[in-house]
Amino acid sequence: MRLTDIFQKIDSNHDRYVRELKELLAIPSVSTYSHHRGDVRRAAEWVLNHCKRIGLEARLEDTGGHPVVIASRCPHQNRPTLLVYGHYDVQPAEPEEEWNTAPFQPTVRDGFLYARGASDDKGQFFTYLKALEVILAVTGDLPINVKILVEGEEEIGSPHLGAFLKKNRELLRADAIAISDGSQFSEDVPAITYGLRGLSYMQITVQGPRTDLHSGSFGGIAPNPINALVSILAQLKNPDGTIAIPGFYDTVAPLEPWEREAMGALPFSEEKLKAYLGLERLCEEPGYSALESKTARPTLDINGIWGGFSGEGAKTVIPAKAGAKVSMRLVPHQKPRDIAALFTQYVTRLCPKEVSLQVNALHGAEPVLVSRDLPQVQAAVRAIHAGFGVAPVFIREGGSIPIVNLLKEVLELEAILLLGWGRPDDGAHAPNERFSLSDFKKGIRSAAALFFELHSCCCA
Repeated sequence: MRLTDIFQKIDSNHDRYVRELKELLAIPSVSTYSHHRGDVRRAAEWVLNHCKRIGLEARLEDTGGHPVVIASRCPHQNRPTLLVYGHYDVQPAEPEEEWNTAPFQPTVRDGFLYARGASDDKGQFFTYLKALEVILAVTGDLPINVKILVEGEEEIGSPHLGAFLKKNRELLRADAIAISDGSQFSEDVPAITYGLRGLSYMQITVQGPRTDLHSGSFGGIAPNPINALVSILAQLKNPDGTIAIPGFYDTVAPLEPWEREAMGALPFSEEKLKAYLGLERLCEEPGYSALESKTARPTLDINGIWGGFSGEGAKTVIPAKAGAKVSMRLVPHQKPRDIAALFTQYVTRLCPKEVSLQVNALHGAEPVLVSRDLPQVQAAVRAIHAGFGVAPVFIREGGSIPIVNLLKEVLELEAILLLGWGRPDDGAHAPNERFSLSDFKKGIRSAAALFFELHSCCCA
């Protein structure tokens, strides 16, 4: 069976695929909100029923939180198995007043489908279901074995997925995994992500007096937690922007010359990036380009700070407590636990003796590097070329996908195919999130081609 026949059927059914995706996007499956718990389950059931409708064996598995959908079609004993991962939960839509159309009323405008979850990740994982549907409709069979894992807690850190994976390790055993929960390098420049930064996410809480105090009556004798906090935070970085924590860079794997050359050859425009961000200058790490700093070097950022009075007008108060959240993006071979320990030791040493300090590690993820020479990765190159009409570039991504580490470790997978169909400006996690209908179609084509390319590369 020629791919052109399958591509023609994808084209002829594209409008229906969009209507179906709209149904899923209309379900407000916000996993972090308890009042949307029923909606999250409704989205899981929608995915479950859709898997069954296209010819997969499927079931819903309850966890300690939101359910997981497991589906499969594995008729071939001597052919490779691809595990496809996705998530049906979404981020909150706030601030809703900044949306041009309601976040859970999917709307097509100027060639884009706008809705919360359109790109992250409902639209992207849905491409695989449509690819499976069309292959089965045209050929009656699949070229390889396929398993589907769709969870409902990715946006809250997948707290129950680890236990689920360990319990179902053999059920989910595969030769490769495909995850489409990212983006192309830029419009019309498809990409395969071979590197992800890790994460160490910390919270600092500074405690002063037992209660808020009048700053006139007690100023000058009572320690101020905000003063102490900002002093600590100000010493996390050196004047040149590098990270001041002792030992932070000790295990950082250097960028290889070939990798720096490859990054330099990518169609990256610093001026366009500055225009998109609304900035006149970027703050890249000394000795590294903006793209290298953005994707392949470690970082430290203060993500939030609180304490005292910040309402309208004035309130003269010494707060009892102040706090901040700090994230550090990590690169090979930095370990989240080690970096958290270094951070804790450093800020504890910086803390003034008049106040007390509590440091908590809230979240961590290991950095990831995938060999570009794996046959499954090269199969993905050919599949994307077939689906998008151009060869993909290889990129490293500055963000973290904790599930990748989990799948790699528990399922012992090395062939991790990070294939983003979206665009960097799709607005994931932001108002007016969108997914290009053209990219949606190209993603379905690429997913369909991937099943055949994996058969060719692993069954030759």
